[in-house]
Amino acid sequence: MNEYLTLWLLYFTSFITLMNPLGVMPVFLTMTNGIDSKQRRKTAVKASITAFFTLILFAFGGEMLFTFFGISVAGLKVVGGVLFFIMGYDMLNARLSRTKINPEDVNAYVNDISITPLGIPMIAGPGSITNAIILMDQSQNAASRMILISAILIVCLTTMIILISGSKIIRVLGDTGNKVMMKLMGLVVMVIAVEFFFTGIQHYVREILKIV
Repeated sequence: MNEYLTLWLLYFTSFITLMNPLGVMPVFLTMTNGIDSKQRRKTAVKASITAFFTLILFAFGGEMLFTFFGISVAGLKVVGGVLFFIMGYDMLNARLSRTKINPEDVNAYVNDISITPLGIPMIAGPGSITNAIILMDQSQNAASRMILISAILIVCLTTMIILISGSKIIRVLGDTGNKVMMKLMGLVVMVIAVEFFFTGIQHYVREILKIV
């Protein structure tokens, strides 16, 4: 029993660190600034569900998918870096801060951002996807696989709760505070994007140098 508990804690801490829900929260708040609290909760739920099923999909079939499509984790990091940079640039220029979204566009907006970029790659990013693949490969029996699945589930639920609870911050900060926070987080996201991009591109540079 203690062995399984230790294993679960190991899985949980690795995913909670890589997914970093507290780091995702400011981005979530700025992207959902123009919608009401009900739609914001809906976005948090959909983003967390998207992240959960993405991690489960890669945990069970990640290596097969990578092999079939001929892609690598380095490729995911490069793409994630590009997406993060575009999103950070938009945040820096206040393009994500819509003071009002047309009622007929709300559902489409929620569905859009809850999948990308919030669900993927903000919550379920290259790091957590790689972690899911490696830990599933190391799981030798059904019990350890169930522990892995439960750890991913609890982390996604924790992320969802943090995102929903963070909505209260918007009311405290007000419009000016939200705009300032969005610009600051835009800079942070752009820095993360650069780190992601160059970490991924290093793999391709090494391969090119080997050929040369």
